[in-house]
Amino acid sequence: MRVVLQRVRKASVAIAEQTVGQIDQGLMLLVGFQTGDGSEQIDHLVKKIANCRIFSDEEGKLNLNVQQIAGEILSISQFTLYADTKKGNRPSFTKAQEPAKAAANYAEFNQKLQALGLEVQTGEFGADMQVSLINDGPVTIIFDTENR
Repeated sequence: MRVVLQRVRKASVAIAEQTVGQIDQGLMLLVGFQTGDGSEQIDHLVKKIANCRIFSDEEGKLNLNVQQIAGEILSISQFTLYADTKKGNRPSFTKAQEPAKAAANYAEFNQKLQALGLEVQTGEFGADMQVSLINDGPVTIIFDTENR
């Protein structure tokens, strides 16, 4: 499982020019699953993301997590995080989890973040989405359960 986390001042996702999710200060997450990912990987990254201290405290130090600043999350499914670009010029996506299982994992991931009391907005799994954001910092972190 891979998640690209970006600290944002605001972010939104639209489908066919209609906004389906938007947040103010918080985290924008690009979420991808590979074959074999499941609840173990989801639980690990939900804990890491919810507790990741990347927001400034009163002294300007990165000591606060998204919950401590009452931030929100915009979660976007993105199978292309598992693109294989080793051969040729056209990426292969054979490492990405099959859509039905990935959709179930994506729903579980978002539900577990919500169970922590976080406000979670989403795009639509499998849709052609347009994502807009104002990156704050910029702060961008990549989580990969293969590297824990």
